[in-house]
Amino acid sequence: MNLTMAEIMGWVGSYLWVLLRVSALISVAPLFGAQGIPRRWQVLAALVISLVIAPTLPPPPAVDPLSIAGVLLVAQQLLIGLTMGFVLGMVLASFIQAGEAMSQGMGLGFAQTIDPQNGVSVPLVSQLLSIVAMLLFISMDGPGLMLKLLADSFTWLPIAPVGLTAEDFWRIVGFAQAMFVNAILVALPVIISLLMVNLAMGVITRAAPQLNIFSIGFPVTLLIGLFLIWVSSPTWVPDLERFLHQTLFFLAQLLRH
Repeated sequence: MNLTMAEIMGWVGSYLWVLLRVSALISVAPLFGAQGIPRRWQVLAALVISLVIAPTLPPPPAVDPLSIAGVLLVAQQLLIGLTMGFVLGMVLASFIQAGEAMSQGMGLGFAQTIDPQNGVSVPLVSQLLSIVAMLLFISMDGPGLMLKLLADSFTWLPIAPVGLTAEDFWRIVGFAQAMFVNAILVALPVIISLLMVNLAMGVITRAAPQLNIFSIGFPVTLLIGLFLIWVSSPTWVPDLERFLHQTLFFLAQLLRH
């Protein structure tokens, strides 16, 4: 069997471009891109997903991967995948940000631990919210929705030299601002309640100066903060579901141009 170089490059290209976008997404997406997952499993997952998606797509452009146009196309596919994974990661990052805001009010900002998802130090409350959000993300079929979005992205934004523009990245910045607002909304009930507790402590200090408020203030604030987190936890499910739908809708609008 004789194969020409054009046929070989066309066959390789039909899977290569898909693999690049899928690999970039897998490397930074929630759950798939966690620091605790071995790289070999991430590579295997990217290969399997690419082998499933590639046959369903129209033939890609005949571009030599070693040419200048091929290098630009490689960069474009990697950028699209990284952008999708980064935006999806904002859903869980909003809960981590909310946990940091709660920790500051409770006095637990100094208690740090390693986040297995991102491999960075975060407060204990942020770690709690991150684990709960990850479990809720799995229960809501978040990985399945993410893979469906990935498959649809090749229809909305086909493999071509033209991809994301500078305006699209400004839209991502605006969406990151919206996710920060969502994080504050998640933590707002606890923050306001702890503020009232601190004001009460200040009034007690003024009424009874001889009382050592520092010896009782910290444990009282800590216990009340934990109680408030427990009371507000039922709202996390609708919040995460709303954030996930907002993110999927934003990515669909971003990729459709």
